[in-house]
Amino acid sequence: MELFLVAFGALFSIMNPLGTVPVFVGLTEEHSKKERAITAFWTAIDVPVILLLSFFAGNYILSFFGISLNALKIAGGLIIASSGFALLTGKFREHKGMKLQRVQDDIHSRDAISLTPLAIPMLAGPGTISLLISYKQDYQSTVDVLTIVGALVLAALTIYLILKSAHFIVRFLGASGINALSRIIGFIVIAIGVEYIIASVVDILSHMPF
Repeated sequence: MELFLVAFGALFSIMNPLGTVPVFVGLTEEHSKKERAITAFWTAIDVPVILLLSFFAGNYILSFFGISLNALKIAGGLIIASSGFALLTGKFREHKGMKLQRVQDDIHSRDAISLTPLAIPMLAGPGTISLLISYKQDYQSTVDVLTIVGALVLAALTIYLILKSAHFIVRFLGASGINALSRIIGFIVIAIGVEYIIASVVDILSHMPF
């Protein structure tokens, strides 16, 4: 249960579906309620599919490129911390490479927005992917793997519920409320990234001959 809560908390904080709410609202402003629900549903499907592929293929990716786990954790920690800093300073969309007007202009030539830009890069970004690859390296027993997958499924369900209720959330909280929550989450995300870096540095130093 502890691993489940830790994994879910980390995934939810780094993906930050609340930070995606304004983008979702902007992109689906002219859609019907049913169309918004469908978009939210497929986004919640695309995200775990992408992350599960990263989770189970992570070992092979590391082996192919000759990347050590500590190197991945430090790089992932830097990405996660920078994402948290972007949330803390209110520049989350810019950090994800998102310009809402550009996406709105481009959306007319697309059939759906669930895969891009909502699933990638807004939710299943490099920080989340590196976190799951690290988890696969650290937790290899069947029970632990199923626990992390369960946490990922719950995170996907949360994404669906939040995006489906995005227009209501914006009306209820307003822009200032969403920004306040994003800043609180940003602080937690920074702490997660720093914790990964510290743990990796300590592990490297502990194996060095002195």
